[in-house]
Amino acid sequence: MKKILVINGPNLNLLGEREPGVYGNNTYEDLCDSLMNKAEELQVKCEVFQSNHEGAIIDKLHSARVSYDGVVLNAGAFTHYSYALRDAISAIKIPVVEVHISNVFARDEFRKNSVIAPVCKGSISGFGFASYLMAMDALVKYYE
Repeated sequence: MKKILVINGPNLNLLGEREPGVYGNNTYEDLCDSLMNKAEELQVKCEVFQSNHEGAIIDKLHSARVSYDGVVLNAGAFTHYSYALRDAISAIKIPVVEVHISNVFARDEFRKNSVIAPVCKGSISGFGFASYLMAMDALVKYYE
């Protein structure tokens, strides 16, 4: 059975409260429930991790290299400037799919730049929580 790690970065723990016009009214717990349901449907194991701290996310990526077959990553604002996160993704040698709830290309100019995209297997944005579900599908298909 494949194992997928979902990592959520800063402020995603505030889903449902933070900018509902951008991120919707569903909570972080709703997201986790959706991910677990999708994992069951795909017959994969899934762990969900969230941190507002860059180092904790990097540590989780490092440990993923020996425990998981792939990572779904919403790095939040770290997407746009964290070269340390980019280097961690590059170092682990398992596929990472970058996801975003909102369409980052339709928002602030700075959000259009992702320093992690070049080292990710792919990127999915703008489909709300479905961005994560599509990423899980993509990882499973990657191994078929």
